[in-house]
Amino acid sequence: MPQDIRVAIDVGGTFTDVVKLDPATGELRFDKVPTTPSSPTEGVLNAFDRIAVDMPDVAMFNHGTTLGLNSLLTRSGARVAIVSTRGFRDVYLLGRTDRRAMYDIRHRKPAPLLERYDTFEVTERSYFDGTAGAPLDEEEARRVAREIARRGYEAVAIAFLHSYANPAHEARMREILLESAPGVEVTVSHELSREYREYERTSTAVLDAYIKPVVRGYLHRLESELADRGFTGRFLISRSGGGGMTATAAREQPVNLILSGPAGGVVGAAAFARLTGRPNLITIDMGGTSLDASLVLDSQPVLQRGTEFEGLPINTPSLYIHTIGSGGGSLAYLDDAGALQVGPQSAGAVPGPVAYGRGGTQPTFTDAALAVGYLGADTPLGGTLALDAEGALAALGSVAAELGLGTTELARGILQISNTKITGAVRAITVELGHDPKDFSLLSFGGAGGLVAVDVARQLGIPSVVIPPGQGAFSALGMLMADVQHDFARTSVTALADVDRAAVDAAYAGMAAEADAILGEEGFGPAQRELTRTVDVRYAGQEHSVSVTFPEEAADPVAVIEKVFATLHERQYGHVMSDPLEITALRLRAIGVVDKPRLPTLAPRESGAPAPRGTRPVHAPDGTREEYAVHVREELLGGDAVEGPAIVTEHTATTVLHRGDRLTVGRYGELVITIGGEPADGERQSDKGKDENR
Repeated sequence: MPQDIRVAIDVGGTFTDVVKLDPATGELRFDKVPTTPSSPTEGVLNAFDRIAVDMPDVAMFNHGTTLGLNSLLTRSGARVAIVSTRGFRDVYLLGRTDRRAMYDIRHRKPAPLLERYDTFEVTERSYFDGTAGAPLDEEEARRVAREIARRGYEAVAIAFLHSYANPAHEARMREILLESAPGVEVTVSHELSREYREYERTSTAVLDAYIKPVVRGYLHRLESELADRGFTGRFLISRSGGGGMTATAAREQPVNLILSGPAGGVVGAAAFARLTGRPNLITIDMGGTSLDASLVLDSQPVLQRGTEFEGLPINTPSLYIHTIGSGGGSLAYLDDAGALQVGPQSAGAVPGPVAYGRGGTQPTFTDAALAVGYLGADTPLGGTLALDAEGALAALGSVAAELGLGTTELARGILQISNTKITGAVRAITVELGHDPKDFSLLSFGGAGGLVAVDVARQLGIPSVVIPPGQGAFSALGMLMADVQHDFARTSVTALADVDRAAVDAAYAGMAAEADAILGEEGFGPAQRELTRTVDVRYAGQEHSVSVTFPEEAADPVAVIEKVFATLHERQYGHVMSDPLEITALRLRAIGVVDKPRLPTLAPRESGAPAPRGTRPVHAPDGTREEYAVHVREELLGGDAVEGPAIVTEHTATTVLHRGDRLTVGRYGELVITIGGEPADGERQSDKGKDENR
């Protein structure tokens, strides 16, 4: 009999994480398999094999992939051409005149994805209001298309001036291109972004075209493999903006997948914030290759209207995620000046850390964690990967000898450097944006997150750390919480006081009709659709805007927008002004509501206290050597308490707490660690003298 099994798989740089949820029984299983960079589909199929699921029983498969991101990082995408409006051939290569490194005379702009030789122009012109200034010269367009075919380009980005207001010429150019070069992949800018700023729109189209052949080929192969195994359920891909998208939509707009994996964890964090009553969270997701830091405010992830990849703008909605090269596989080495560095280079999945025994020779963060006792050779990772302590110590010893340090002293230094980098990443999304870390809890996940969470929280004064269930594969779990999402926008630079309500309603009606058609094609009935209107508002003459929900039912929407804008602007930028306001864009978010899984609750312990499996000698951050109690997370029950120093091992990760820290187990199996012995929210004790231990 077919089952309603949900499966989510997140492909990372080192491990591929998998979550299986059976709503009928409440079974929630987390697991990991090694990522297979040379054959991405193999790692996904291996993950299905690991959880031993019958493919016909899977009703929904959610997937996060770094394939597009990796293609950009390694510059291994398609050979791309640009077709632009005559006279605007160099928009992409010129970019913006802003300079991030103001005083660095060695600064160079990020390398573009193509050269001027790869740019073409055709005669056509539309104006900002959508009127046509000059028709598309179709004969010239055909000559360009033939030249593109002759040169053998794999993908083409079409970006005409003001196509956000009038996309007709871009659509026709695509038709002409496909007539002359039927095998080429084509991206048209207006389908990705209906907003002004021609450089950002062109860059987005180029990025999409650059990764499209790689992503489309991968998704076609994966869908074929899944179908051969009997999969007939819904296949969703995690998107950078926090929702999901169908595999069909992902093949057409792969630029939305660049932050696919990290977005799943932030979506899960927002759901977990609502579930546990902790509305404000700092999240750190530390995997094998990188660390992603983000914020959840009032139980909602922070969204930005555009992001960048190595200085190249992506003009599509994405979650605000700050990424640094600090993961479990980050390499420790001496730079040219003889100073110890950790990352951003990583041992990755192949060969991986020395402790994995797969041919690695350079020490990594993981090897250092093993050397100080956070990890143990007696506890296999993922239940199968036994760590090679001798190999890790030998690799660390060779670097330690060059510095004149002991092996353990070097290992502690590696951990301290990583913690400092992670602390800096958290400060970048909190203190530097006007947020006090003390007002948040730290939600830590990823395979290595639990190793650093309490140290990072202590450095920043964060009072509590929350470790969610299945922390090592939590990003995959978060994907199960995501609805299908589509974002629509129309540029409308208008003084707020002059807004024409009829024109605004007409614009929203057009976007709503488009959204309903797309969601209907994806199988979502009217009852499963949610449409949300927002407007981007800014002070006149300013650059940065704030997104405000459009008050559809208000008699005076302008007054409501003014009031909400002031509150949000002060919260986001720290000040308000008396300048007049203007609208820059109308936005519509269309949601296809997916049935959310219910997380199982953890039974309370009827009597007694949790017993440790044993102890492990650990070289603590203060330089002392101390015995840490070792607990197995799967043996902990609701309400259990564990006093530090202790180590909590589980199938996919490890959590460390030090002397003075206290852990309690929440209703959903979350581990809540109060730093320095201070009670967690909701557990404040009347004995105020206990605070003196902090």
